[in-house]
Amino acid sequence: MEEVLTNPKAGFYINRDVFGAQGDFITSPEVSQMFGEMVGVWAMCLWEQMGQPKDVNLVELGPGRGTLMADLLHGASKFKNFTESLHVHMVECSPALQQLQRKTLKCIDKADTSENAENAESSVISTLAGNPVSWHASLEQVPSGLPTIIIAHEFYDALPVHQFQKASRGWCEKMVDVQEDSSFRFVLSPQPTPSNLYLLKRFKWAAPEEIANLEQVEVCPKGMDLTQKISKIISAYGGGALIIDYGLNGVVSESLQAIRKHKFVDILDDPGSADLSAYVDFPAIKYSAEEVSEDVSVYGPMMQSQFLSALGINFRVEALLQNCTDEQAESLRTGYWRLVGDGEAPFWEGPDDQVPIGMGTRYLAMAIVNKKQGVPVPFQ
Repeated sequence: MEEVLTNPKAGFYINRDVFGAQGDFITSPEVSQMFGEMVGVWAMCLWEQMGQPKDVNLVELGPGRGTLMADLLHGASKFKNFTESLHVHMVECSPALQQLQRKTLKCIDKADTSENAENAESSVISTLAGNPVSWHASLEQVPSGLPTIIIAHEFYDALPVHQFQKASRGWCEKMVDVQEDSSFRFVLSPQPTPSNLYLLKRFKWAAPEEIANLEQVEVCPKGMDLTQKISKIISAYGGGALIIDYGLNGVVSESLQAIRKHKFVDILDDPGSADLSAYVDFPAIKYSAEEVSEDVSVYGPMMQSQFLSALGINFRVEALLQNCTDEQAESLRTGYWRLVGDGEAPFWEGPDDQVPIGMGTRYLAMAIVNKKQGVPVPFQ
C-alpha cells in the first residue's frame, strides 16, 4: 500500500494532481470553501484556549492541493493576532503536490521582496495572510519547540494497513504474492508476522464481544505510531490535533479499497494507477495517544455534520447566500449538503437524481489536546 501510493518513481500521489472532478476522488475542501473556514474557526478557538501564544506551528499532514490551508488562512485573515502567530508547515512527500500547494497559497520567496536581498532570510511567504510556509517529507522534520496545531484531514485513511484473517492455525496476515504470470494475488502467511504484535495490541483495547465473531481484522501500525508522535509533541509544547476522516468508532474488519476516476476497482489491478484507502480505526487513535502521555486528552469521534454545525457552518452558508448569483447559490447549497448531509438533503431544490452524496455522517472528527487547555470546541 505504501509503495503503491508513495513510491518515489511510480507512486499514485507522487507525479500528478489526483484531486477534484478531473482527478480520482473529491475531498471536503474541494467541495466548499466553508470546510476550511470552519477548521480555521476550530484552530482559532484552540489558540485562544492555549493562551494566544505569539508563535505557533500550524502543521497540515497531507495537504492535497493546499485548498484547506488556503481557505483557513483566507477566512481567518481579519483576525491579525491569530494569523500573525502562525508558522505554516506542510507535510507532503509529493513534489507535484508541493508545487500545487505553493500556487494555491499564493507563495512568494521572501528574499525577492526584500530591499536588502543579500541579507534577506531566504524563506517562502504565503501572501494570503503573510505567513511563512515550509514543506517537509514527514512530521519528524517539522522544527519542534513551539506550541503546535496539527490538522490531519483525510490523511490517516491513506496510511498502510495490515489485514488479518482467522484460520485454523490462528490469526494469519493477508499478504501479496506474485504468480507465475507476474500478476498479484492474496495469500495467508504460514506463521505469525511482526505485524501480529500490532494486532494483539489492538485487541487489548477491544471488548471481548467485539472481536469474538470477527473473521477478519485490519490494523494500521503507521497510524498508531503517528498518533504517538503527535501526542508527544502536544504533551511537550501544548496545542492540539484535529483528525477528520471516514472510519469507524470500533474495530475495522475489512475496508481496504481502490478508487480510479471516481469508481471502485480491484485493489491488485495495475497498482499505482488507483488510490488506495481504508477506514480509520478511531479507538486505535484514542488509545495510542493516551498510551504515551498522561498530559493529553482525546475527544470524539463525533460526526462531521455535528462538528461543522456546532462551529457555525449554518450561519456561514446563510451569510454567503446573501450576496451571490443564482449559480453560486446552487453551488453553495450543493457543497453545504455534501459536507453535512447523509445522502438526503431535505431542502434540496435541484433534480432528484442529483441529490449530493453526504459526507456528514460517514466522516468523523476527533481532537487530541494538551490537558491544561481544557475541552476543545465543539466537544464540550
